Amino acid sequence: MDIYGWVQLALFMALLGLSAKPIGLHIGRVLEADGKTFLDRGLKPVERGLYRILRVDPGSEQDWKRYTLSLLVFSLAGLLFTYAILRLQHILPLNPQKLGPVRPDLAFNTAVSFASNTNWQNYAGEMTLSYFSQMTGLVFQNFVSAAAGIAAAAALVRGIARHSAKTVGNFWVDLVRVNLYLLLPICVVYSLFLGSQGVVQNFKPYITARPIEATAAPSPETAPAGQTIAQGPAASQIAIKMLGTNGGGFFNANAAHPYENPTPLSNFIQMLSIFLIPSGLTYYLGRKVRNQKHGWTVWSAMALLFLAGVLFCWKAESDGNPRWAELGVSRTLGNMEGKEVRFGAFDSALFASVTTAASCGAVNAMPDSFTPLGGFVPLFNIQMGEVVFGGVGSGLYGMLIFVVLAVFLTGLMVGRTPEYLGKKIDSYDVKVSVLALVILIFSILGFSAWAAVSPWGKAALGNAGPHGLSEILYAYSSGTGNNGSAFAGFNGNIVRLNITLALAMLFGRFLMLVPVMALAGNLAKKKRLPPSGADFPVGGLMFTLILMATVLIIGALTFFPALALGPVVEHFVMTGSSILY
Repeated sequence: MDIYGWVQLALFMALLGLSAKPIGLHIGRVLEADGKTFLDRGLKPVERGLYRILRVDPGSEQDWKRYTLSLLVFSLAGLLFTYAILRLQHILPLNPQKLGPVRPDLAFNTAVSFASNTNWQNYAGEMTLSYFSQMTGLVFQNFVSAAAGIAAAAALVRGIARHSAKTVGNFWVDLVRVNLYLLLPICVVYSLFLGSQGVVQNFKPYITARPIEATAAPSPETAPAGQTIAQGPAASQIAIKMLGTNGGGFFNANAAHPYENPTPLSNFIQMLSIFLIPSGLTYYLGRKVRNQKHGWTVWSAMALLFLAGVLFCWKAESDGNPRWAELGVSRTLGNMEGKEVRFGAFDSALFASVTTAASCGAVNAMPDSFTPLGGFVPLFNIQMGEVVFGGVGSGLYGMLIFVVLAVFLTGLMVGRTPEYLGKKIDSYDVKVSVLALVILIFSILGFSAWAAVSPWGKAALGNAGPHGLSEILYAYSSGTGNNGSAFAGFNGNIVRLNITLALAMLFGRFLMLVPVMALAGNLAKKKRLPPSGADFPVGGLMFTLILMATVLIIGALTFFPALALGPVVEHFVMTGSSILY
């Protein structure tokens, strides 16, 4: 754990904190139908044109049921659109490698994955998908699925901020404005930056590089084989996959590939961009509910949980495997298995912590090769609900579920009727909040248990014993948490796993959204009570600690038994601890 890592971590957190206010202010203007932005002159005609095409009245609003139905119908249409492109890519344009249609079960898994903002990939992008599929199907979903998550978070924040109201906004307006005024402008600049760093952006056929010895070979049959170097429009996809916390790699090696992540600067900016919008949304929360201290409290709880995970993972990866010393292998560089030498232990641990604290499946190292406790951190980050900044939108509404439960539990402990920002928290609020968490728990543990005792689940494992259990847990945690990263030793590209993982993604994204939106609608219609002694302060250090404890206790009580049989046992096996004997 050297000084360079500490400096980079400090710089990362400083830039993240400083960016929260300007991004949050811009998000606030974007999420108001009549909000003014510096992009209005160029984009306002486009916005009005899209409303005419969609037949949307931007001045009308929807109650939570219509808002949720609109989101679900739009997502279903996008899912079917992506599935059709993948199945028909062999007859569609921009396919210089003549790649065939994607298998039905894999196409379904991929379409669900990108529609749910998961971007789980049971395929190698450069060997499976045409440029048309990558650009038209997947990039389109990267934008709209991210915008849908932000829209859902905005609806919940409006429900908290409003009183005696029947509506929570208009989904179609939120969808259009988030894409036009937030995601697209940033991604244009971001793509140009990535191109300047060396990320490819072209439509060329793949290049075959041949060694010098090939020219001296007496015949083509005896010439050394060349190496195929994939090309493609990568920069535009990398920008939105990071900014929108999607994570799907253009190339199979994802952010470890030099064409996706070529320099230390691109690596740092990619990590920062994953947290950029989730961090700004906490400032938007505080501004919208007129309690900026509360917004910063939520940000602080997220930041402290994130820092704890980073330091724990970094320490585990820096220590490496103690058995190496017995073989005379130096542990100076830490655990470098599955990592790029150009990134090292710290940047790999930081990237893994960022990408799993957010619902982003991008990786610059293979989590399957982390030490047991190093791999424990990404896995637990996902299982907490990815609320440590989390995905764009999904992180905020996930954390607000914990806020409601923290207020409720604290009210029980002090003997007061729980209130949150002037509104009483009733049994309905608690029930739908718990239901949202139960859906995640059931999906992760239920599917994991099914796979662990089934021949098709065990056949996918790359390792036996506790590490094999970790592979299964990670797969369904990643799917349900809409993360998309994976323990690389797990082969998910078989029919049963493609289907069950797709179901886990659907449950984690859309089934969970229904109780979240129900909470938004119930809070919106409540009257705001005048300030009284019963108000519980939801700002400051005390509530930060309460909120963190709520997240950790629920996560620990729910998942620790499974984690104890996976990465925890594996750690004791690795260290040869007598605790197992």
